[in-house]
Amino acid sequence: MSGLAEQHCEACNASAPKVTDEEKRSLHKGVQDWEILSVDGEEQLRRAFKFKNFAQALAFTNMVGELAEGENHHPAILLEYGKATISWWTHSIGGLHKNDFIMAARTDAAYH
Repeated sequence: MSGLAEQHCEACNASAPKVTDEEKRSLHKGVQDWEILSVDGEEQLRRAFKFKNFAQALAFTNMVGELAEGENHHPAILLEYGKATISWWTHSIGGLHKNDFIMAARTDAAYH
């Protein structure tokens, strides 16, 4: 498990800073399978996870939901047959915060 996955989210609000380009590059090294993309002008981390069937994908999304509730930091989840796509970003700041990289790493750990 990466060091990121062992960290906890910090409380943040609308005045919290987004990660800098340098921080983003550094943090992304810990979650390299995640794509950084812009959706409606907001940067997000996104990764699709594959499963054998709907039930396995659903069980995984429930695990991610429990992780999210535990840290009070919630993703967008798209559940499909044999696939779950997870997107992390910090809604209150309209972009990426260190918390998003922590939760991406925790999501990866739940998948393995």
